[in-house]
Amino acid sequence: MLLDTASLYFRAYFGVPDTVRAPDGTPVNAVRGLLDFITRLVQDHHPDDLVACMDADWRPHWRVELIPSYKAHRVAVETGDGVPDEEEVPDTLAPQVPVIEAVLDALGIARVGVAGYEADDVIGTLAAASPGPVDIVTGDRDLFQLVDDKRGVRVLYPRKGVGDCDAIDEDLIRTKYGVRADQYADFAALRGDASDGLPGVKGIGEKTAAQLITEYGDLAGVRAAAEDRTSRLTPAKRRGIVEAAAYLDVAPKVVRVALDVPLPAFDPALPAEALHPETVDELAQRWGLGSSLTRLLATLGR
Repeated sequence: MLLDTASLYFRAYFGVPDTVRAPDGTPVNAVRGLLDFITRLVQDHHPDDLVACMDADWRPHWRVELIPSYKAHRVAVETGDGVPDEEEVPDTLAPQVPVIEAVLDALGIARVGVAGYEADDVIGTLAAASPGPVDIVTGDRDLFQLVDDKRGVRVLYPRKGVGDCDAIDEDLIRTKYGVRADQYADFAALRGDASDGLPGVKGIGEKTAAQLITEYGDLAGVRAAAEDRTSRLTPAKRRGIVEAAAYLDVAPKVVRVALDVPLPAFDPALPAEALHPETVDELAQRWGLGSSLTRLLATLGR
């Protein structure tokens, strides 16, 4: 089981009231919400291995070089000098992230991030290397590109907050989006994604992108059809695709997750008990983690 950790703690932050606080009044809604979510996931799916995948770089320079608008609207501070830009994060969430990291480390839940890569890339690399099955837990549709029924790779997509998840398989992607899972990245590049600063192709929305990818097979086929005057593309679609050539040259590399991230050595096994119990106790008292932590510890011990 691979957790898109930032995606999940953002959902926890917005899904759990900020009245959930530590003894000193500091909000811990994201911390407790994430712990509750992990408990629920372990209870429901019984993974042997669990990895909390982290954004060591939420906006990698190599992606920004290709498409400068990539996540640009979410930059709080531009740092430069090869240091990752600071992401715009709610004031009461940012201080909770180090607490989340400390709790996961004390529990012994593997936490993996790699400089220059997003959690998506860590997830892609681990999923590609695993013999399967793999459950990817994320609220990010970009990871639908990794779904593979033959290898047992699916996405668990939270419906709302940190409650139940929809199990995303190839059939559901085909039904909802009209494309195969292995076409999803090309479909997403063509459609664009305002939330990630990807403009897509002017005049081509989700439905049209799906139709084009289905008819021509992949993005290369769509572009070839745009250059072929005998194809059935309308003049407007043809013009839009041709004029977006510079974007389409680089978009696939930005949208596709990396599958070859150089990962550090780590133990993915789900712990049966806390790795550092004294530290867990200290964190529980300091941050008032109460039943959220005791339930997770009890679940790990089953």
